Amino acid sequence: MNLKKALYLFVALVLTFQLGFGQTKEEGFYSSQPDPVKALQVYPNPATEFVNVKFDSPQAKKVKLTIYNILGTSIELETEVIDEFEIKIKVKDLATGYYFLSVRDESSSLRSTYKFLKR
Repeated sequence: MNLKKALYLFVALVLTFQLGFGQTKEEGFYSSQPDPVKALQVYPNPATEFVNVKFDSPQAKKVKLTIYNILGTSIELETEVIDEFEIKIKVKDLATGYYFLSVRDESSSLRSTYKFLKR
């Protein structure tokens, strides 16, 4: 494995842990309600112009979205709340590559991270 690939792998692993990939705050070991930030769909993946985030429950106005590039730099993008269940993110101007979408529910401190490819 060459040095460049090893560096990218290392950065991806650090970002995974830093962004809390798959880490959430649980109220109990067995929760009766599904985690609202994990009960969502990110599509299309790979994306060309827009990425849609669709929630199973009305969470769109309650969550904070942050986009990170592979190096961990946050990127400001235009977002549009379609309705209480869906948010559209404009990714047309992003360079081709992998990005991380961090979804955080401010009221319950739940957080999850998703990876998507911009073509």
